[in-house]
Amino acid sequence: MTLIRQPNIADPDGFYEELIESQRGLDDEQAALMNAKLVILLANHIGDREVLGEALRTARPKAG
Repeated sequence: MTLIRQPNIADPDGFYEELIESQRGLDDEQAALMNAKLVILLANHIGDREVLGEALRTARPKAG
């Protein structure tokens, strides 16, 4: 399995709105904790270490 990079979420705008709304009223620390928990939950759901490694490398900003 490889990382899916093309749009693959039904109603992506609706999901983005739900994501933003889920953090409304949280301070920066609470929002960061929620994001970390969300990453772990979704990583566990995916489960494939190769895909997760590819996602980490893809998401990391380039140095410089």
